[in-house]
Amino acid sequence: MSCKTGFPEDVHSAVVSRSVHGGQPLLNVRFRSCDGNKKIHFGSSEPEDFRVGEDGVVYAERSFQLSAEPTEFVVSAQDKETQQEWQMKVKLTPEPAFTEASEKDQRKIEEIIFPWQQHKHSSPLKRQKRDWVIPPINLPENSKGPFPQELVRIRSDRDKSLSLRYSVTGPGADQPPTGIFIINPISGQLSVTKPLDREQIASFHLRAHAVDVNGNQVENPIDIVINVIDMNDNRPEFLHQVWNGTVPEGSKPGTYVMTVTAIDADDPNTQNGMLRYRILSQAPSSPSPNMFTINNETGDIITVAAGLDREKVQQYTLIIQATDMEGNPTYGLSNTATAVIAVTDVNDNPPEFTAMTFYGEVPENRVDVIVANLTVTDKDQPHTPAWNAMYRMTGGDPTGRFTILTDPNSNDGLVTVVKPIDFETNRMFVLTVAAENQVPLAKGIQHPPQSTATVSITVIDVNESPYFVPNPKLVRQEEGLMAGSMLTTFTAQDPDRYMQQTSLRYSKLSDPASWLKIDPVNGQITTTAVLDRESIYVQNNMYNATFLASDNGIPPMSGTGTLQIYLLDINDNAPQVHPKEATTCETLQPNAINITAVDPDIDPNAGPFAFELPDTPASIKRNWTIVRISGDHAQLSLRIRFLEAGIYDVPIVITDSGNPHASSTSLLKVKVCQCDLNGDCTDVDRIVGAGLGTGAIIAILLCIIILLILVLMFVVWMKRRDKERQAKQLLIDPEDDVRDNILKYDEEGGGEEDQDYDLSQLQQPDTVEPDAIKPVGIRRLDERPIHAEPQYPVRSAAPHPGDIGDFINEGLKAADNDPTAPPYDSLLVFDYEGSGSTAGSLSSLNSSSSGGEQDYDYLNDWGPRFKKLADMYGGGDD
Repeated sequence: MSCKTGFPEDVHSAVVSRSVHGGQPLLNVRFRSCDGNKKIHFGSSEPEDFRVGEDGVVYAERSFQLSAEPTEFVVSAQDKETQQEWQMKVKLTPEPAFTEASEKDQRKIEEIIFPWQQHKHSSPLKRQKRDWVIPPINLPENSKGPFPQELVRIRSDRDKSLSLRYSVTGPGADQPPTGIFIINPISGQLSVTKPLDREQIASFHLRAHAVDVNGNQVENPIDIVINVIDMNDNRPEFLHQVWNGTVPEGSKPGTYVMTVTAIDADDPNTQNGMLRYRILSQAPSSPSPNMFTINNETGDIITVAAGLDREKVQQYTLIIQATDMEGNPTYGLSNTATAVIAVTDVNDNPPEFTAMTFYGEVPENRVDVIVANLTVTDKDQPHTPAWNAMYRMTGGDPTGRFTILTDPNSNDGLVTVVKPIDFETNRMFVLTVAAENQVPLAKGIQHPPQSTATVSITVIDVNESPYFVPNPKLVRQEEGLMAGSMLTTFTAQDPDRYMQQTSLRYSKLSDPASWLKIDPVNGQITTTAVLDRESIYVQNNMYNATFLASDNGIPPMSGTGTLQIYLLDINDNAPQVHPKEATTCETLQPNAINITAVDPDIDPNAGPFAFELPDTPASIKRNWTIVRISGDHAQLSLRIRFLEAGIYDVPIVITDSGNPHASSTSLLKVKVCQCDLNGDCTDVDRIVGAGLGTGAIIAILLCIIILLILVLMFVVWMKRRDKERQAKQLLIDPEDDVRDNILKYDEEGGGEEDQDYDLSQLQQPDTVEPDAIKPVGIRRLDERPIHAEPQYPVRSAAPHPGDIGDFINEGLKAADNDPTAPPYDSLLVFDYEGSGSTAGSLSSLNSSSSGGEQDYDYLNDWGPRFKKLADMYGGGDD
């Protein structure tokens, strides 16, 4: 069958109790949604009396009594997305009183007849649509049978003329849970097959059908509602087995504490689900066994007696019982839970000192020292505002030398010194202190809000440091005070008036310029050098020196004092010219030299200054002129039209304004140079005119002398080396040498007569003796220099060395490719070849036995080294 969205029935009937309470669930409407994702909103035509939840449960909005007639209203369902709406009529019938007679009537099988009506005209019969309400069938839950148990018989008045078949549909019949209700298709007898449980399904909505043998519907279906009557088969169940609550100590009777709640699966509209609460026991039972009571309907626990004291009883445990059947102890079912009520603390106990007087002591001049520990007791709960103590001083400390801190762990008061105490002024303090809690006492507490005590503190005398008076000490003194002069007396005082100790001793601690000394006994300060205001150790006319005063106490103590000497200026310095060097042009041009007078003294012993040129030598005033342009500045310029380039020393006499005056003659080194059109020195003249200092000139001369000495030493070394090379006679006289590039040979062997020669010299040339161990011989200047040899082929030392010609050709090829080889027309140096030869002398290349007509062109094929020989022998008469 295709699914159809909507209510499965047009009319839904339900039986409810006559007394309806506000918020009471009445019934559950069923809505079939073929699309499970649809969002359905339910509504009621009587919203002031009935409300439909999102789950389809109908609730009473207010409390009222149902009349004997059925109460009707319409439940609507609307799709929130498509706004499509469905409606179903709901009829509420009051529950009849259940008696034995009614039970007997219930057992009587009722007969439900399908109604039909014949049309007044002679036309064929027509079924008229009309509502037909069948009263609900009430069936108690947990029935003991026997099963199947007949409930009602359904019959159509057309069964006399037709053979009909009856069936029922709906949840409990052909829909889950299936098989609970069955019908005899012939007789229409409707029966239940097993006991019902109202807590699972409170009502069943079935629909009865009547069809002929061909399956054609002969009657409109009728709705059958079967209500499951509740039986008291469920005990109350508390939501929590242990309930926790709190109540402040000292609470008045009637104070709300907590609420416990139990639920019963039975019908809450009947006595089976109506619960009542009561307290079974209270532990402990002090100060009264009935400190609390409970509202038997709501489960609210309140206090009924005074005397809650956390310091005596911190927690109460109550056993709560919930019973259904409105608390009927005979027929009702019950269950229990535990309520734990903690008594919370209030500030009903002030802190109390453990003693009336506390004692302590402190050394003088010590701060941040705990001198006394004040202890209190408080019966309230520790580490709460009602237990935490605060301390304050009410007397005995007018200067605020003490403070009292609270130890957060022990709640003790720590008396601490915050300002130094002088034993010579105060030897003892008697403080009055008070303690109170962070929060005020609770109302109605008869105790005093605070506790007081006294603290006796003794001050201990210690050896204190002496101190200079005043410190620092200022002395005004003119500079120039000679050494050995008495300057001032700088003494200290010892604050320890009650200690037996000798007088103080003085010493110097800091004297940057070493101008002063102090008498160790009386503190008299005298000078050891002339006081100079212009010294680098004087800053802003002030010179600072530090002195030390020490006593002989136990332990010894010392103090420092600073002496400040303000030096008054005297005219003890003559002015000087600045800068010391200047540059100007040879010709008279408006490029005067600006000079400044500098005087270490200060006003009035400094400027304004007077500038003038001395009378001697006469060339100064003849060549130069000076003009004062301000109190500290003047201009020096040429008097003549031309002055030859060079360096000139111009003396300038400068006089200050002191009384008496101080003057000096300063030399200004003026470099006169040639200038260009812009008045600037040219490059050459600028270098000459700039000049160098004496030190720089000496350094340059030393560098030049050292460089010349190094060159001379190198030349001498080269000459000595040449002499060593010419120490022995050349093997070939240079005058007889027709070529100026023939290299020398070592001794040669006997030529062909010397048959006993060592072939290893040709096999392994690298194994011959190095040059370092050969006898010193004379080498020609054009012989091959000694340096790293190229990698020539090394002949194997095996017993059969192979072809010597191949070895020579490989060596020749390597020599041709060697960039470090000597010139092509130079002769190579060979090792010893033996003595004696029948070949004759080779001293002359023009020998008659040279075979002049022989063709030597093949020498060109031997490489570039033999090209010279090819040119010499193959050139004919040339």
